[in-house]
Amino acid sequence: MMELDELLKIFNEGKELVMDEDAALACNYYSQEAQRITCEINYSYHDFDEMRELFSKLIGEDVSDDFRLFPPFTTDFGKNIHLGRNVFINSGCRFQDQGGIYIGDNVLIGHNVVLATLNHNEDPEKRGNLIPAPIRIGNDVWIGSNVTVTPGVTIGDNAIVGAGAVVTKDVKENTIVAGVPARYIRDIKL
Repeated sequence: MMELDELLKIFNEGKELVMDEDAALACNYYSQEAQRITCEINYSYHDFDEMRELFSKLIGEDVSDDFRLFPPFTTDFGKNIHLGRNVFINSGCRFQDQGGIYIGDNVLIGHNVVLATLNHNEDPEKRGNLIPAPIRIGNDVWIGSNVTVTPGVTIGDNAIVGAGAVVTKDVKENTIVAGVPARYIRDIKL
């Protein structure tokens, strides 16, 4: 089975992960670990301190003392989520983080947001292979409810993503986007 460092190296370099037996064993192992921790997060009451402790265990690094999460929350990996300070994640969010999710400071993430960092090979014989690309969310970003952000997208500082948007391209800082696919609405009045 692949070690976590080797798996993260492939994901963080954006290389295609060939889903052979070793890769499948590793992916399944970390997926099951994430499921165990998120089951604890989702099916028992925890105060904010306990929630921060569980989320830190999930992602393998300490979260700040102002981090807040309203469950339920799911992720299928957990080990490639990176949070700034004062991040709020509302209930029902799903993070597919193998490709890396980087969230800045003072970020608000609404209900049922999906952050997806993986694609698959188009070739049907290689369709099970994983193609990672990171999602980067800047500082002071507000992502509305039911938003989906696709692999490789960067959302600039201070941006607002309107509820229900599907974000397939980078979002410039200090702008509002909305729609399917998300499109520029206007600049933010600062």
